[in-house]
Amino acid sequence: MVNFRSGLSLVVALAMTLTFWLAPLAARAADQPRPLHVFIWSEYMDPEIISNFEKTHNVKVRMDYYESNEEMIAKLQSGLEGAYDIIIPSTYYIPTLINLKLIQPLDHKKLPNIVNLMPEFTQITVDPGNQYTVPYQWGTSGLVAHAETPPPASWKIVFEDKNPDNFLLFDTARDALGSALKHLGYSMNTVDINEIKQAGDLLVATKKKPTFMGFDSGVGGLAKVIGQVASIAQVYSGEAIKASKEEENIHYLIPEEGCEQWLDLLAIPKGAAHLDLAHEFLNYLMEPETAAKLASFNNYATPNQKALAYIPEEDRNNPGMYPSEELKKKMEYFKDLGPNSRLYEETWTLVKSR
Repeated sequence: MVNFRSGLSLVVALAMTLTFWLAPLAARAADQPRPLHVFIWSEYMDPEIISNFEKTHNVKVRMDYYESNEEMIAKLQSGLEGAYDIIIPSTYYIPTLINLKLIQPLDHKKLPNIVNLMPEFTQITVDPGNQYTVPYQWGTSGLVAHAETPPPASWKIVFEDKNPDNFLLFDTARDALGSALKHLGYSMNTVDINEIKQAGDLLVATKKKPTFMGFDSGVGGLAKVIGQVASIAQVYSGEAIKASKEEENIHYLIPEEGCEQWLDLLAIPKGAAHLDLAHEFLNYLMEPETAAKLASFNNYATPNQKALAYIPEEDRNNPGMYPSEELKKKMEYFKDLGPNSRLYEETWTLVKSR
């Protein structure tokens, strides 16, 4: 018969031994960085911002990259719920993400820095009150030119000049047709088939100019302008402004007729595995100094009012980064046109084939 006291002592001894061995393991586990998985456009985040967040919040950030909103949405729909904690979609894709239940509402109690945002970015049409998103960066899509003297800031230099310098336009339906629509005095979001047809006809006529070098991405077009293969290209503001700081005779032009004003947003996918940490990251990006650092890295405009105090004066006074209110009135966000999007796709197919 086993002595009860001896048996109890043995159990206690074993428990103490296990505690002795397991305690350090538990402590080490507690010290392990928390994981955060961010799905983002390539070259769109300052690495120092990530490393600072990792150090101050005991986090290990994993970055995956996409090159289009369509690619990002397809990945979210591929059965990988919970794979990503943060995504950065463009404005006119938000209704799709909400309708497909691919993103979830934000907890504003965990986002005290949301008060730092400029009012115009807290009531955007696709997400009034920032229920699902908070703004990341904003900018425009205009023209970049290589010239000693900047040409007129107008779509006329590609659509009206009979023999313009070598030039390229964006290789997407909404962007290319949108620029033609602006030149014609129409909305970039029109669903009037006659207006869209006129824009398509204008692009076909433009293609026939001997100096037209084709349709390209913003990065591709900018590279050709920097390399002096082309003189003019349709680009995004930040990329062109960065080039203008580094290369002589590079100028970013916002056409006087208006252009696209875009806004990229931060959202949390449905089923995010690290929900609290995702909110911590969003709140961190809305800290004034962090938002200013991000703007300086990307050369895009910040939607953060308090961050302006930390933006270099040269950037704050750059009309390519922060256009005048008068010019902004002529700009438009692309809208989700639903079934009417086919009007653009069909017209674009005709443009590319003629």
